[in-house]
Amino acid sequence: MRTATITRKTSETAIQATLVLEGTGKQEISTGIGFFDHMLELFCRHGRFDLQIVCEGDTYVDGHHTVEDVAIVLGRAFSESLGNRTGIKRYGTVCLPMDEALVLCGIDISGRGIAMPEFSIPSQQVGEFATELVEEFFIAFARELGAAIHFQQFAGKNSHHIIEAGFKAFGRALAEAVAINEQAPNEIPSTKGTIL
Repeated sequence: MRTATITRKTSETAIQATLVLEGTGKQEISTGIGFFDHMLELFCRHGRFDLQIVCEGDTYVDGHHTVEDVAIVLGRAFSESLGNRTGIKRYGTVCLPMDEALVLCGIDISGRGIAMPEFSIPSQQVGEFATELVEEFFIAFARELGAAIHFQQFAGKNSHHIIEAGFKAFGRALAEAVAINEQAPNEIPSTKGTIL
């Protein structure tokens, strides 16, 4: 079973996380930002990842440090649980509808961290969550995992639906990318012989 536990403490946040890749989507999430918790729950459910994460952050300032630092911890947890990347499929792509919204997520666990979150979100805020933090989350996660993560939004008018479609697509695409390739379970999926 591929799993990781990560602890990270700074002057802005204190985070404890345990991840199980081969899970059922079970989660216990508490970041202090309700909408962000909801998106992480959807991500876990659709990726079938088990996640326990608690973040105590300076949300009295705003949500930026909490969202970015949670992304750092999650990216590290996925990276650690994948080890040297032996046997993974490496790539995952999902185009997911959520009511009027339609979002594509494509992932390559390449060792090179870059995020291209091409969203057009009408609202600046959903609940206590600043929508500009969607981009910050995926940039930090991609950097820590060492993955290219692309999003394209093809449709969507409701900010909640657009972001939700993105996180659901992300969960499903990541689940595909980290899955073991049954045809090559002992190979690192790179002509270089390494991904790290």
